[in-house]
Amino acid sequence: MRPVRAGLVYFLLVFGAGFVLGVLRTLFIVPRVGAPAAELLETPLMLVAIWLAARWLVPRLAPGAALPAGMLALGLTLLAEIAVGVFLRQMTIAEIILHRELVPAVAYYGSLLVFGFLPAKLEHDRRA
Repeated sequence: MRPVRAGLVYFLLVFGAGFVLGVLRTLFIVPRVGAPAAELLETPLMLVAIWLAARWLVPRLAPGAALPAGMLALGLTLLAEIAVGVFLRQMTIAEIILHRELVPAVAYYGSLLVFGFLPAKLEHDRRA
């Protein structure tokens, strides 16, 4: 699979999982524990989804396509977050980036880094 298609597929897999988990988090967890704690509870599930998607994707990639695919998927995720924030939630880009409390923000942005770089790490491990 070429990097552009792979990045799009990887993005759609993880974004889809995040959408489902986000709906469940908002409807069932946030009312019980609040938004920051709910985001922290969701993070390990998202990391599992990221790992499963990357693990499925990497064997299907052309050699050297993992890093570009991961970066494209990361870029698409950031664009989607900005689009939702600006157009649906009427937020500025600064508000989108800074609206989380510190600990959930660190967990979220850390998981985005994992999302972007995990395919390359798995490809490297696979070839070693």
